[in-house]
Amino acid sequence: MDRADALAALNRKILGAYSARTVAALRASLATRLALPYLEPALELNIAKEVRKDALVIRRAAEAFATGVKPTAETAQELFVATQAIDEDFLQRVDALPVRICIRYDEIEPVRVSRIRYVLFGAHRVFAAWTGRTPLRQALRTAYDEAEFEVLLSVILDLYARETRVVSRSLRLPATLMPVAERAAQHLSKIMADAGTRLALDVAHGLYRN
Repeated sequence: MDRADALAALNRKILGAYSARTVAALRASLATRLALPYLEPALELNIAKEVRKDALVIRRAAEAFATGVKPTAETAQELFVATQAIDEDFLQRVDALPVRICIRYDEIEPVRVSRIRYVLFGAHRVFAAWTGRTPLRQALRTAYDEAEFEVLLSVILDLYARETRVVSRSLRLPATLMPVAERAAQHLSKIMADAGTRLALDVAHGLYRN
């Protein structure tokens, strides 16, 4: 496993924990309980999509560092275009579910590009601090202090929640559940925002204090 794979693996664990906390809160909520059997499979596919997109961005950051070239806003825009192929695969998988989703790029683009930039520049900073046989945790501590890392992760997760909010507004459930769909989407947004803030704090504590 190279350094890009190691950082992508950590990111995958963080997003997995984010998804698990979100689903647990949805299960406990009356506002989303009826829609959950339809929402949960779509959320699982969505988190897998985000893991793939982030891995692509992290790999590009590693390549940029290896060649001595700093990533730019143009790099982020190129990555945004590249992520659309992952979206297409996601939509094909969603077609097998009893829900329908439309990805509105005119609304999503500014949010996703912003998130790509944070992941891209953040990962590049970690690779720059990762010297010798230093473990990943030490590289993170060198690149960021605890408060900086918590803020960075919180912002990245919030941007993910904001993109999911846009996508959820286009969600089409079976006709009998459409009356609760909008309420479920609004509640999902709040749950994801709360889960992201708490998770960023917990991850930062775990990486910097243990």
